[in-house]
Amino acid sequence: QVQLVESGGGLVQPGASLRLSCVSSGLTFTRHTMGWFRQAPGKEREFVAGSIWNSGSTYYADSVKGRFTISRDHAKNTVYLQMNSLKPEDTAVYLCAASPQGFIGNYPREYSSWGLGTQVTVSS
Repeated sequence: QVQLVESGGGLVQPGASLRLSCVSSGLTFTRHTMGWFRQAPGKEREFVAGSIWNSGSTYYADSVKGRFTISRDHAKNTVYLQMNSLKPEDTAVYLCAASPQGFIGNYPREYSSWGLGTQVTVSS
């Protein structure tokens, strides 16, 4: 049974940083593309960042490019999202997702496994 468990969210002020973690189990982490999505109240789930297992390539949404960094630790079966220069519009539930496909999908339907999410609130 695949499990993805996110942690690291919280309430921070604009300009602050947070690092989210997603620990996976029940899947071959080194054979899965990992993605981070976010969903704000009343909005659709949107792609934030992704990391391909087979090439190490990463991809980011324009809204977070230059501020967020995705990385993965294969020894710990964990994917991270380092978020810097946070803005109020980054407020959302952040979800980790896994896909056995060898490319980074932008759409939720392209991922087969999901965590429950961790809340990030950016407010002064």
